[in-house]
Amino acid sequence: MKKLLGLLLFVVIADVAIGQNSTANSLEYKTAVGIKLWSGGGATLKTFISDKNALEFIGYFDRYGTRITGLYEIHGNLNTEGNLRWYLGPGAHVGLYRGVTAAGVDGVIGVDYKFANMPLNLALDWQPSVEFGSGDRNGFQGSWGGFAIRYTL
Repeated sequence: MKKLLGLLLFVVIADVAIGQNSTANSLEYKTAVGIKLWSGGGATLKTFISDKNALEFIGYFDRYGTRITGLYEIHGNLNTEGNLRWYLGPGAHVGLYRGVTAAGVDGVIGVDYKFANMPLNLALDWQPSVEFGSGDRNGFQGSWGGFAIRYTL
């Protein structure tokens, strides 16, 4: 977790030093990088490929192993300003757990908020999935998702 926070701090300092902080006063953003908190933790990168469609990549890390997830998210506005959005979509993941490798299909549903006067984005979502592995890493998994704190670029 310390490495993730260090990486996020480095990106923020580099962005401010270069003067590329164009999303600080905007309600929209193109790309955001940060952390996702859940029963473990992870790194998240979200980038919009159009006004209403984004790709999100998440690397979860906990005491059981690592899970890499890719999501395609469709966004819609929840308020007239456009800084509070809902999103949903499909995805996939690969999990490398203690002695078990699994893959699966994912879904996501959540809300996304971009602060107007700072380069900060918050999101809260649920990511149910069906995993194809062995033991308890096989079948429906409803405990994924989390709270994301991201710096917008």
